[in-house]
Amino acid sequence: MLQLVVPSADYQASYLSYITELGDEERYPFPLDFEHSDFSAMLARIEAFRLGENIPQGYVPSSTFWLIRDREIVGCTNIRHFLNAQIEHCGGHIGLSIRPSARGRGLGVHLMQLSIAEARRLGNNCVHIHCHAHNSASRALIEACGGMLHSDVTVDGEQVLRFRVE
Repeated sequence: MLQLVVPSADYQASYLSYITELGDEERYPFPLDFEHSDFSAMLARIEAFRLGENIPQGYVPSSTFWLIRDREIVGCTNIRHFLNAQIEHCGGHIGLSIRPSARGRGLGVHLMQLSIAEARRLGNNCVHIHCHAHNSASRALIEACGGMLHSDVTVDGEQVLRFRVE
């Protein structure tokens, strides 16, 4: 059974295993980059983002959730509560990832659907989801969840596709 949970100390060992499994791979969404040697402090930082506290310039409040299967974290999502001009241009409402050993099993579609539903609960009727043009797996995932390509932009020399789910 899959469930979406708020990050907690109950999953510390699974989280550390997930981070180790990612190795040198880019950690996405951004909370996976938070320093985690003090796990309680990391959880407090994630909660502060949810509450809109101590948010760095250019960021907006966001909620992080872990996708759990059999007491193990198999995915992570971060949902921005709203967009500022910078994030609307390149970033969108949702960032997610699936643990490398759990990829290719449809978990990304499930996590994206849950993330879209959560973004809508936060009052976003039109959900923006962006991905790099070279990331065909992300594009397929977004389209499978109802994403319609509406534009693309070039950011730092890379083409970014911008989708909307209405």
